[in-house]
Formats: sequence, C-alpha cells, structure tokens
Amino acid sequence: MAGNSFGNLFKLTTFGESHGKAIGGIIDGCPSGLSVDIEKIQEDLDRRRPGQSKIVTQRKEPDCVEILSGIFEGLTTGTPIAFLIFNKDHKSKDYTHIKNNYRPSHADFVYDKKYGHRDYRGGGRSSARETASRVVAGSIAKQFIGKININAYVQSVGKISLNKPYQQLDFNKIESNPVRCPDQKIANEMESYIKNIRKNGNTVGGVIRCIIQNVPIGLGEPVFDKLHAQLGKAMLSINAVKGFQFGSGFSGTKLMGSEHNDIFNPDGTTKSNLSGGIQGGISNGMDIYFDVAFKPVATIMKKQDTINKEGHKVTMDGKGRHDPCVLPRAVPIVEAMAALTIADFVLLNRTIKL
Repeated sequence: MAGNSFGNLFKLTTFGESHGKAIGGIIDGCPSGLSVDIEKIQEDLDRRRPGQSKIVTQRKEPDCVEILSGIFEGLTTGTPIAFLIFNKDHKSKDYTHIKNNYRPSHADFVYDKKYGHRDYRGGGRSSARETASRVVAGSIAKQFIGKININAYVQSVGKISLNKPYQQLDFNKIESNPVRCPDQKIANEMESYIKNIRKNGNTVGGVIRCIIQNVPIGLGEPVFDKLHAQLGKAMLSINAVKGFQFGSGFSGTKLMGSEHNDIFNPDGTTKSNLSGGIQGGISNGMDIYFDVAFKPVATIMKKQDTINKEGHKVTMDGKGRHDPCVLPRAVPIVEAMAALTIADFVLLNRTIKL
C-alpha cells in the first residue's frame, strides 16, 4: 500500500489501524542534537485524543506515546525516530454490521474494490485514528522549527462563524474551551449547537483557520513544490477535509488587481497581505494564513439506505462512538501537518545557500 509517507527531507511514515494493537510512525531526516520535550508531544496528543469532552467521541484512549529510537538523553541522534501509540479502548464488535455493508460517504466501498480485502473495524487504516501519529511527528517538527509559530483554531461550525480578523484574537484563549475557538461567546454558541446536533443523531462540519508566523523569506520550491501547494496537499490528506484556501482565497476572485495587489513597504514587508504570506510559491516573510474545510462526519446515528458486497440494497443503523463534529480534535492535526510541511522546507533551504 503506497502513500503512507509525507515529506522529502523531514519525512514521516505512519502505520497501524484503528482497532489494531497499535498505531505509530517513523520520522526520518530529523537532524541530530535537537532537544525534544516529550511532555510537549503528549500535550499535543492530549488535544487530539478522543473522550476529552462531551462534544467529541467517547472512545477512551490515553494516547500515550512510546519513543522506541532516535532520541537519547533528551536529544535526537540523527537516526530514525520510531514511536508507538497503543490502542486500548477499541470495541470491534461495534462494527460487525459493516463487515459486508458499505457506509455512505466512507472509504469502505473503495477500499474493498481497490484491495479486495479490508479491515472493517472502525474503518481500519482509513480511520482518523491514524492522525495521532501525525500529531506526534508534528510536535517534534514544531520543536525543530523553533521560533516559527503555528496556531490553528475553529473558525466556523455549520453556519456559526467567528467573523473577526485573526490579528484581533488572543491565541492563548484557543484552549480555554472544548471547541477551540478563541472567542468565548462564539465558542459557547458552537458548543450548544454541536450538542444539539449530537442529540439528534447527526453531525456537522466547519472550517479551521491556521496562522503561521515568524516565517523566514524563501521557503518554497518553484514550480511544482510551491509552499502553498505542499500546504494544500498536507491539509487535503487529513480525513474529512474537503477544501483549502490561503490568503484572499476565493474572495480574491471578486477583487480587481488594483485592489488585490500587496504594496511594498521600504523594508520589503507589504501594506496588506492578501497574498497570505506566499508569493510565487515562496514565503515572503509575512504571516501565512489559510482555511481548511471539514465535511460533516459520515457516520450518523440514523438509519440510512446503502448497499452490501453483493450490490443489494440494505438499511443500516449508525453504531459505534463517533464525533458529532470533528473540528475541535482536528485543530492539533492541522497544526501538525503545517509544522511537518514547514520543517521539510526549512531543511531543504539549508541545501541551496552557502
């Protein structure tokens, strides 16, 4: 099965299934001598783990990471960093009803047709459980890139949106509520809405905004490895993601060039930043900001019509423990994938200049 690795120089390969014994990963290319704070890795994992509030899945996983290699006496050795996260609370019997049936809008059908054999327990490899490994690697990448700051937060849930520029927000408030929205009033509205959605057996999607600050000029490789192209690939690889836009995004299509151009200041900064910190596929030193759109979780606690392996129509009940809204737990995943992308380009930049 190809497609399990991300990055070129700072490279992550993940493995494992939702209901297998463990999930994990191998990070190759992390330079030696990096001081790694394991507690910070665990903090990021705790932000992603299930069962952390009433608005996420109630699967109880401690998600404790076990480092197997590549870190000695708190420092990276330059060798592959291998790690494991054991699965503790998997209830495979909750998924026997999909052994021969395909859940609508899940990967069940295409995995079966592509491989001819699939692990149906919790979706197997297609489960978002895999993203815990990305968070571990992303946390190490954050520590590697140092002063480059990455902050993501929930921008919208359904039709409820935080309509404030990120410059007016206090990122320290992101973790002050279970929704991970830095505006408490809007967060309360989102939380109540998600609870009602869950009570009705349904799910809802939304948008996560991510801001990367203190980025040096020069990250990004024209023409096919533009910085925004790789950030887009990173975000679109996350489960349930349906859209990515950076800078002015789609709203920029409504402007004329005279309105959209970012005019230079004498020091090379720009008066506006509709470019989203990236020009010609290369970072220009301004803030990079982008939005990631997540669809509603496909598993709903309602009867749905579907088909089985024989192509016969069947009716399926939603079972198992699932998020009514994936956004709160996806915030650290978005940050992790952004960090991995930036770390890869930081290393690459070291190879092209004396």
